[in-house]
Amino acid sequence: MSYSTENIKNVSIAGHGQTGKTSLFEHLLFAGGAISRAETIESGKTVSDYSPEEIERKISIHAASAHLERKGKKINFFDTPGSSDFTGDVILSFRASEFALLAVDGRSGVQIETIKLWRNLDGRNKPRGIFVTKMDEERTDFGKALADVREKFRIDAVPFTLPMGSGADYRGVIDVLNGKAWFAQTDAPEKEGEIPPEYQAAAAQALERLIEAAAEGDDTLMEHYIDKGSLSPEEMHKGLIEALSENKIVPAFGGSALRNSGLVPFLDFAADIAPDPGTARDSGKNTEGKEVDVPVDPGKPLSALVIKTSYDQFSGKLSWVKIISGKLSADSEAFNVSENKKERIGKLYICQGKKLEEVKELFAGDMGIVAKSATFRTNDTVTAGDNSLQFVPLRLPDPVHAVAVNALAKKDDDKLGEFLVRAAEEDRTFRYSFNAETKEAVISGMGELQINIILDKIKANQKIEMETHVPRVAYRETITKKAGAEYTHKKQTGGHGQYGKVVLEIAPLPRGEKYHFVNAIFGGAIPKNYIPGVEKGIAEGMAAGTMAGYPVVDVEVKITDGKYHPVDSSELSFKLAARNAFREAMRQSGPTLLEPVMNLTVFVEEKYLGDVMSDLSGKRGKILGQDSVGGIAEIRAQVPQSELLRYSIDLRSITSGTGSFSVEFDHYAPVTGKLADEIVKAAEAFKVQETEE
Repeated sequence: MSYSTENIKNVSIAGHGQTGKTSLFEHLLFAGGAISRAETIESGKTVSDYSPEEIERKISIHAASAHLERKGKKINFFDTPGSSDFTGDVILSFRASEFALLAVDGRSGVQIETIKLWRNLDGRNKPRGIFVTKMDEERTDFGKALADVREKFRIDAVPFTLPMGSGADYRGVIDVLNGKAWFAQTDAPEKEGEIPPEYQAAAAQALERLIEAAAEGDDTLMEHYIDKGSLSPEEMHKGLIEALSENKIVPAFGGSALRNSGLVPFLDFAADIAPDPGTARDSGKNTEGKEVDVPVDPGKPLSALVIKTSYDQFSGKLSWVKIISGKLSADSEAFNVSENKKERIGKLYICQGKKLEEVKELFAGDMGIVAKSATFRTNDTVTAGDNSLQFVPLRLPDPVHAVAVNALAKKDDDKLGEFLVRAAEEDRTFRYSFNAETKEAVISGMGELQINIILDKIKANQKIEMETHVPRVAYRETITKKAGAEYTHKKQTGGHGQYGKVVLEIAPLPRGEKYHFVNAIFGGAIPKNYIPGVEKGIAEGMAAGTMAGYPVVDVEVKITDGKYHPVDSSELSFKLAARNAFREAMRQSGPTLLEPVMNLTVFVEEKYLGDVMSDLSGKRGKILGQDSVGGIAEIRAQVPQSELLRYSIDLRSITSGTGSFSVEFDHYAPVTGKLADEIVKAAEAFKVQETEE
């Protein structure tokens, strides 16, 4: 069955690890009638955690999707991983959804990953809500959790449900909007009933807050509220929809997934109040490359974005597609704008976890799967015909952890590379490349866990034995003072010889200027047709410096004089002369090493702040600043890349696995003294090793 845009709701369930997201997802499907029984994570049979890696580790690794019908609406749910190692699948789920439900543990309150996700949602201006989980467990406190939300995010969440008790005294929830109670049952769906007398005052107060929130959604409603002191149910419904779609309010819910409690009120909210895709906008680039808003519109021709690529052992390549406008039909033809190729759409599916359900068409706002696409890749734009509009790619974070990898058996290197490329296609936060400079195959990702899972999967499925090590750092060389040199390349072997003389000067440039070539030849000392050869020779000289063989940067090279032979000179002669002249000049110019310096942002609980700061100082880090909100500290620093090669492991150790960080390249900075000597020695040892191999 296909659903029109106004009858579709897309909800991402996200949050810190161990907050109960998968259990919430599973029991929402059960409460909505999509599955006949809710399974436990321990059973390995949940709808969303179905891969062997997830079943073994009992954590979510991939985003999973499933759907149910409620009040004539199709609600697509995404269950997302809680570990920062798999944040890419959270981001693609946010892109495909109009509403995010953040799970907050009723005992722990707001944790680090939730803060990072909230900031990501802020950047999208995405409507969101809070679900306080595990209300039947000891030490849970709904009010305290919402107070923590207020402190950390500077917002007052609006309760749509109120828990009746907590821990051993937990009885269920009050549906504030609809004025009823839902009582938790033992091993049975929650049961509707009247609000107990002792909770009626709290329910009335919460309803008043809901009416105020609804009035915030519309100026006319605010006038009615001021004049009459209240709103009709119809006005309230309209106002809440508008306020939420414009991200003016944050609804809050509470419950216990394992006791099937608090789920029905949320499903009713999702069907009645949560934004539908028609309220949303996506981001595209027009013919001028300018970013523009693209409305989700069923009345326009087909446009869609490929948000994820996965491979199934039975179904092959699966392309997850979010429909932005028009509709996508099975057995039709579309145009892949990103690849500039036509694509034949064969079978079309929606999914219930790993189970695929075939459909004939999908309308704007919906999400489905195209099987065995010839051209589709993640971030590709799909349209009805040749169209210059392209959707903005997923805004994914840069990798923070890297290792060099190679197969133990040389014959397996190509095969290993093939499956690493496939892994990088499935998870765009994982990257694989061959670094020609360091002569290493390097893989990078969001953390050690992500990389280990990918390598373990390849090892188990493909029987490839491999080894990993810390990758070499891509240092640079530069100069500190002016110098000059000349070199004459002269060779006579019978017949035409080789002759070229080059005189040059080199001078340091400001950091980041890279290279500047000046031709100061007068009087035809070097004919113009040989100047390209001179430039090629300089480029070869700069490709490997004289200290440790690293590329040379931030140098101006001026050719001042030279000499040629009318018969024996050639472009090759001048290339060789220029290369050697540059190397000779560099030896005299005070060469020095440069190391890459990274911008580092670390998120930790305040109790670990001192240990983290001390560790960064020991890593030659420069602290730029810090902020602290609600017990979570954000530290901004600049640290040499060589000190961060194992930082994901170090930080996990310091913070008992709770800290997280992001990192990006900023600049190159000089490195001298004993450290520079060690770098040079290591480079020389690497050259010897290469020669022996």
